[in-house]
Amino acid sequence: MSSRIVVIGAGLGGLAASALLARAGHQVTVLEGQDWVGGKSRRIELDGQRLDTGPSLVTFPEVWRTVLRTYDELGPKGTPAAEIAGVTLEALPEVGRYYFRGQQANLPVEAGHPWHDAWARFEAEHGSLGPAITHLLTADPWDKGILPAIAKLLSRYGTRLTTASFLAGLDWMPEDLKDVIAIHTLNAGVGPEQTLALYASMAAVMASDGVWVPRGGVYEIAAGLEKLALEAGVDIHTSEAVVRVAPKEVTTAKDTYHCDYVVSALDGGILESLMGRPKSKPPARLSCSGVAIFGVLDEELPPEVVTHSVMMPNNPADLFDALGKRVMPSETMAFLNYYRTGVVYPNTKPVAALLLTAPPSGLSATIDDPFVVAESKRFSHLLGLKRPITEMMTHHKVLDPQYFEGFGAVGGALYGEPAPWWRSGPFHTPPYNSPRTPWLWRVGSSVHPGGGIPAVLGGVMISLRRMLTRLG
Repeated sequence: MSSRIVVIGAGLGGLAASALLARAGHQVTVLEGQDWVGGKSRRIELDGQRLDTGPSLVTFPEVWRTVLRTYDELGPKGTPAAEIAGVTLEALPEVGRYYFRGQQANLPVEAGHPWHDAWARFEAEHGSLGPAITHLLTADPWDKGILPAIAKLLSRYGTRLTTASFLAGLDWMPEDLKDVIAIHTLNAGVGPEQTLALYASMAAVMASDGVWVPRGGVYEIAAGLEKLALEAGVDIHTSEAVVRVAPKEVTTAKDTYHCDYVVSALDGGILESLMGRPKSKPPARLSCSGVAIFGVLDEELPPEVVTHSVMMPNNPADLFDALGKRVMPSETMAFLNYYRTGVVYPNTKPVAALLLTAPPSGLSATIDDPFVVAESKRFSHLLGLKRPITEMMTHHKVLDPQYFEGFGAVGGALYGEPAPWWRSGPFHTPPYNSPRTPWLWRVGSSVHPGGGIPAVLGGVMISLRRMLTRLG
């Protein structure tokens, strides 16, 4: 039987869910408040050059392939999903180059570096966990088939189940290398005390299995999901923000959509507000926000500058503390994504994105703000540049906490309100579906905050299988 389904939000989670549900034979309408699809993953153009916002890399690419295979399996044989989506993943030569306390190192750490031996041991113990993590990302947490994957992970962590406690127990690892590994928890928007030990393994898995960028830019993932959705018959409405969600009814400023089921790809707090159940007080804790400066450069950077560089604060604990208190840190963690002319993007000029971790303050920022200027100078000095990277930008665009707050998250928190570490993964709240609201299902950042593309798409796979089983 075919059901009428309304999907709220055309981010990666909403697009993937809509494509798969329509492929399974259901009538699907997507409602998106912005004038683009992809959510925080967005394509912008500056001086005729292409840049993508949102996720910078694709990790655990087997999750993406699982989405494509599922699409093929849910409908009649025809043009393969991979051909429709048209996404070609290209591997980067390294995870990134990290600058920390006067040292720099690639991941994987190169031979001859003081960290090499410790890193080699760590990667040997954790680099092979990629298939197990991928299985956990895409398999139902109540499926007994995941037990071998869980056992494999627990054999590495024992009783030290947070990132901080696990790394603290590695007495053979240099403290600076521990800090480099721990900084990856900001992929979930919070510090190492608030994340599962699994996040410690991520760096080793990425170094072992590789990190990827789609040819043409990361937005190609969103564009590919949109193609799959349209091919399956999804009706996508952009610039149509939802103002009310009720049982089997979704209302926008333009129309009311009656349906059998609602799939929300929104932040949990936003959805509760749309359902008439706003929280009485703001969340006590929030994930981090960011200030992102995208620009076209007037010249290429030196040959030794890699695609993905990471500048760490000299004292990461101070950064985590400042983010928790929602105040501006004295030093932050920053990423520089740099693409030379014609590399990945079909651009005729070099482009770069300087991404500065910031507190969820909801404030606006410009390229001339003292925080931006100071961190741009610090990073540029570490890279050996003659000028600050922001001064090399002939055209630029700034996305700040105020911009991200426009998506509905308090203060522009990138991943909303973080759950306790023990409710990460399969024990997250809210759940995919609740007996109180059998007509409502959740995907996206509401149930899989942080973790990037694999977590969002993996969560879609789990929620979708449950939903299709319910629909018969």
